[in-house]
Amino acid sequence: DRSFDGHGNYTLGVDEQIIFPEIDVDSVDRIDGMDITFVTDAETDEEAYALLKGLGMPFVRRGDEEAAEV
Repeated sequence: DRSFDGHGNYTLGVDEQIIFPEIDVDSVDRIDGMDITFVTDAETDEEAYALLKGLGMPFVRRGDEEAAEV
């Protein structure tokens, strides 16, 4: 996956900050996105994947997005 950087770190993009329940939608002047990077001490992307999966990261394989929405 291209979201792993080859050094055990994982980055994901968030299109809208309003996905977070702490954000008061009525106080938002404009929608902003952001990148979030999980920096791990894993030596490989496979180790980082196992770590993040074990912590509950809901990875979905490309093409399986519909199955994840159930």
